[in-house]
Amino acid sequence: MTTLAKLPVTVITGFLGSGKTTLIRHLMQNAGGKRLAVIVNEFGDVGVDGEILKSCAIPDCPAENIVELANGCICCTVADDFIPTIEALMKLDPRPDHIVIETSGLALPKPLLKAFDWPAIRSAVTVDGVIAVADAEAVAAGRFAPNVAAVDAQRLADDSIDHETPLSEVFEDQISCADIVLLTKPDLAGPEGLAKARAVIEAEAPRKLPMIEVSEGIVDARIILGIGAAAEDDLAARPSHHDGAPDHDHEDFDSIVVNIPEVSDPADLVARIERLAIEQRILRVKGYAAVQGKPMRLLVQAVGARVRHQFDRPWGAGEPRQGRLVVIAEHDDIDPAAIRAALVAEEVAAQ
Repeated sequence: MTTLAKLPVTVITGFLGSGKTTLIRHLMQNAGGKRLAVIVNEFGDVGVDGEILKSCAIPDCPAENIVELANGCICCTVADDFIPTIEALMKLDPRPDHIVIETSGLALPKPLLKAFDWPAIRSAVTVDGVIAVADAEAVAAGRFAPNVAAVDAQRLADDSIDHETPLSEVFEDQISCADIVLLTKPDLAGPEGLAKARAVIEAEAPRKLPMIEVSEGIVDARIILGIGAAAEDDLAARPSHHDGAPDHDHEDFDSIVVNIPEVSDPADLVARIERLAIEQRILRVKGYAAVQGKPMRLLVQAVGARVRHQFDRPWGAGEPRQGRLVVIAEHDDIDPAAIRAALVAEEVAAQ
């Protein structure tokens, strides 16, 4: 089978909350006539992004073409999850023209690219391109590391220190594997922030990469689908901090699921999440909440102390009005008792 006959796969990587799901929602509805299939790999036990995308399904990307893998990194569960999922999508009738994979915000992309060399699929699929989605404001502010200034100061003071913090390693690996970088939320970054973000990415990239500013995930599908990079055959040009390591894990990060009762005021929940992010160094919060007296479910997405929320759909008949939030932080910063107390105690006391 020639490369031209292989089913193209686009890997969309990017740090937590950078806008990957918003981008894919736009692609699903503006794919230029291509029939898409989507694989969503989430970190944590409760899937959020997959359900959001299924609610946006259209004939060219129906719900059965959207697969969610929430039980581990797909590059760590190749035989059990990734290969069977790819094979199942290829057997769909009609067969997809293109597969899009949304990685977890904590994922290292290079091990996933290596998975495409597995004998079961290497003659049938190809990595058309790797798209890195970067929150321009966060990159400019250095929020992909807990304290960039402190790390840089240590490095200047001690020549023996050559390691990066876990968050910066994730960011750098994502940039190093990319074919195109999408700079999201340019309105929040402003001209100076955009310029700084571009400079940071140019400094980290192993080669010159095209960078495109994108608002609300809106980008022409022709730019990011059909690159023809065959990235699985180009691994040497995509260096990683973990090259040479026998395997990788995600022990630097951890997540917990917090069940929350109905809330009386969404603004109070937002305020609690903001305080939690600051006091407990939380990276990401995402999930749902039930609001007293409201028939719609409240979708919550937070990156650090920046919280977005909106009513996304009605609660289903017989569906328990139970809120569930996934909280993600670096492993050493996870304090389940403190996190649950911050998200639940005040609401329970108010009832």
